Amino acid sequence: MLPLVLASTSPYRRELLARLGLPFCTDAPEIDEHPLADETPTHLAERLAAAKARAVAARHPGSLVIGSDQVAVLEGRILGKPGNHEAAVQELKAASGKKVDFLTGLCLLNTLTNQHHITVVPFSVVFRRLNAEQITHYLTLEKPYNCAGSFKSEGLGIALFDRLEGDDPTSLIGLPLITLVRMLELEGVKVI
Repeated sequence: MLPLVLASTSPYRRELLARLGLPFCTDAPEIDEHPLADETPTHLAERLAAAKARAVAARHPGSLVIGSDQVAVLEGRILGKPGNHEAAVQELKAASGKKVDFLTGLCLLNTLTNQHHITVVPFSVVFRRLNAEQITHYLTLEKPYNCAGSFKSEGLGIALFDRLEGDDPTSLIGLPLITLVRMLELEGVKVI
């Protein structure tokens, strides 16, 4: 098996990939993640996943490089990582009672053959109607300021939702493992 490299410093993606029981290392892609003018959320997620894989591939010849990026969309507007409490409060107020779509771009690049597999995996979250006290309480407990959408679904954030819609719940955390397993198998990697 070619060495496996995760083009990310995200602890969430690292924890997800570790579930597969395969040896891997991580490397920071250090790319500009700003959207291009008139870029759709789907194209942005796909472009950034591929850009991350390519940026790291240059430092890891003879490897399989995984790039992933997630874009959260509320009523056509891209949500970023809030960065602080006040911005997270505003994001959760805006999402209260509404559906937020998460588009996770995934790219697997074989640096030996230069072949790549790329897709965008959608997943949606329908938020409960949240009051100010619930939002403040949640943010005080979990502090999800580095997470798109201002929540951690793998933690207490699950209590914010009415329902989840999609085929791969790991895509909501940022690395769609069901799709990744299929891609790895196309490159000869047996997960089970």
